[in-house]
Order: sequence, then C-alpha cells, then structure tokens
Amino acid sequence: MRVSIAEGVERRMPKKYVALLLMVVLLIVAVNLSVTNASNSLTCTNGSDGVVDKAQGDAFTVKITFKNTGRTAGNWTVNITFEGESWSRVGTPQNLTLNPGSTKTLTWTGTVPGNATIDSVARLVVYYNDSFKALDWWIHVVPGAELSIQSSSVE
Repeated sequence: MRVSIAEGVERRMPKKYVALLLMVVLLIVAVNLSVTNASNSLTCTNGSDGVVDKAQGDAFTVKITFKNTGRTAGNWTVNITFEGESWSRVGTPQNLTLNPGSTKTLTWTGTVPGNATIDSVARLVVYYNDSFKALDWWIHVVPGAELSIQSSSVE
C-alpha cells in the first residue's frame, strides 16, 4: 500500500494544523520577498555617461535623479564617491525619503584632489543603505598647465 506524503501528514496532523503550517510558510516567503524588493526599490539615473576631464583642484558637480520603484514609501542614506587606484573623493551623505513612484534629484559638489596623479581616472559610485551601484561616469585627471607660444622670431 502506497501512502502519499500529504496523506501521511494528514494522518499525523489534523487538517487545521496543516493549513496553519502552510499559511505560516507562505507568510515567511511573502515577508522575505517584500524585504528583498524593498532593498532594491531605489533606482538612479544620471542622464548619460562618459569621461569628464578635470585638472588637479578643479571643482565638479554630481547630479543624480533617484526614483522609488517600490510599493511603499522608503528612506535611504545616499552618498557618492569617486574611486580610483591613485585617488578617491568621498561626498557628504544625504537622507532621501520618497513615496512610491516619486523622484528626486540630489546634488554633490567636490574638487579633484590636488595630489591626484595626472592621467589617472576615478569612477563614480553611489552608496545607499547596504547597497551600491557603480555608474559609468569617470573623472580623468588632465594636466592643469598648458603651454602656448605667444611669439617667436628668427634672425
């Protein structure tokens, strides 16, 4: 005689406990999915991407538009950094609160370090809560001095 698992559980547990157990398992799965989705419900757009040439000590401005793609209001602590092998620059953390579907643009300003290596690059990275996203924006350090010929003569 073959007994299925469901029949075996039913013989050992009354039906109301089986239903309760099933509801608890479904609740745990639903909570896990909602927590997972909540941490990934913030998206950021930066318009386009590319490399920006800056000299040592030059100022830069970063503007990033964020959107809450989740179903509930959310709060995040957001910060940026330019990360490279020879230099980095960290911004100031900002608090961001967004309702579902809402967007907001945050702005950071900074300067390329005076000791940044010429011809080095650093990539823009956005940090929020326990997550991060590397964006395709780079600062390329170029020489600040330029030589031009003002006059010449040959005798």
